[in-house]
Amino acid sequence: MSEPLAPDMFDELCPSALSPIRFGDKWAGMIIRCLEHGPRRFSELRIPLRGITAKVLTQSLRGLERDGLVSRTAYDEAVQRVEYELTPLGRSLLGPMAVACAWAEKHWEELLDAREAYETPVSGFGRAG
Repeated sequence: MSEPLAPDMFDELCPSALSPIRFGDKWAGMIIRCLEHGPRRFSELRIPLRGITAKVLTQSLRGLERDGLVSRTAYDEAVQRVEYELTPLGRSLLGPMAVACAWAEKHWEELLDAREAYETPVSGFGRAG
């Protein structure tokens, strides 16, 4: 069994949250990182992904499974147990994700400045959403 996932695995100021480079949906990259060291149950994934709803986590996991990045294994036991694990294809994303995170970390200040400038009203007019 793998070590438990840390509740603070993804800090609010984590570069992955700021990175404009996305791997799947908003949560996919973080789910992939949670599965990096072995299979996890749904309830385990919810610990570091505390901002995600059960519905959105289910949708993200299904999308990752559909794309061949994650496998789902249901165990036929007294209490049904389901585990999610990276496939070899999903594992192959860990390297590119590390590069993207390093890039976001290196350009952290520039990214924050750009977002702040974008959200600041120009000549008394705010940006239309």
